[in-house]
Amino acid sequence: MTDMQNTNWIAVDWGTTHLRAWHLSASGTELASASSDKGMGKLSADQFEAALLELIIPWLGDTRTPVIACGMVGARQGWIEAPYRTVPCTPLDAGLIPAPTKDPRIEVLIIPGISQTAPPDVMRGEETQVAGFLALNRDFDGVLCLPGTHTKWVHVSAGEIVSFQTFMTGDVFACLSDHSVLRHSVTADGWDATAFAEAVADAIAKPQSLAARLFSIRADGLLNGLPPATARARLSGLLIGVELAASRPYWLGQQIAVIGSAALARAYVDALGQQGVPAVLAGGNAMTLAGLSAARATLKDPSQ
Repeated sequence: MTDMQNTNWIAVDWGTTHLRAWHLSASGTELASASSDKGMGKLSADQFEAALLELIIPWLGDTRTPVIACGMVGARQGWIEAPYRTVPCTPLDAGLIPAPTKDPRIEVLIIPGISQTAPPDVMRGEETQVAGFLALNRDFDGVLCLPGTHTKWVHVSAGEIVSFQTFMTGDVFACLSDHSVLRHSVTADGWDATAFAEAVADAIAKPQSLAARLFSIRADGLLNGLPPATARARLSGLLIGVELAASRPYWLGQQIAVIGSAALARAYVDALGQQGVPAVLAGGNAMTLAGLSAARATLKDPSQ
């Protein structure tokens, strides 16, 4: 195995829709970055190496370059399956999975995902962000919220993932805004903070009324000219509010950090703040890179 600690290396976050890569020095300094839309969902198993090389070939030299990857690249439909580890467990260990490669200039290792038996749940990619956050906040004991298409609420203690729960809030938002009658109402990218806050409070107070509240967005637009930006914020607030109502056992009385892209993560921080729950905000890309670096650090012995 390549000496991971004394050579430049490449960090890769490979999701369903996108591929992102960073060229890093041995000390962790970012030398370059690149991205493409060649996510796992567009590739067959024999196409992953070519998609990666297309992105990183300018960074390769004559020596073998280590590549550490996380995300859906390790799914059953990915480059090679990286079997799940079961909670309770640390977010990372030294058991990275080698991917088959033909180009002698790269050595690709994939981080396994995490699973939970009861209730059944899985994550791929988020465990790397959790590892990155814990590497930078070693004394943290509480709950991490990772908003996205499938939002994760992760209970961590003593450096381990104890349990977690996934909510399809982002998926539901996309389905409703793109494929339901609400597509006629949610047509702008603007934001109405007041409408969002009111919708969060409404949904937490009466989550059983969600279906009715959703249609009222359309009716309000038809009858009262509800602005699209307000409609969008109200839809987001209703869905996040219902999620908070259901995830209350995770965030109530806990130390909370929210990891993700600025706008979405900020919405969760604001929604939690309405409930009197302060939350720390951490950037998703920064935590991913920190986690990939932590994975590299588990491979200290070149003879492994």
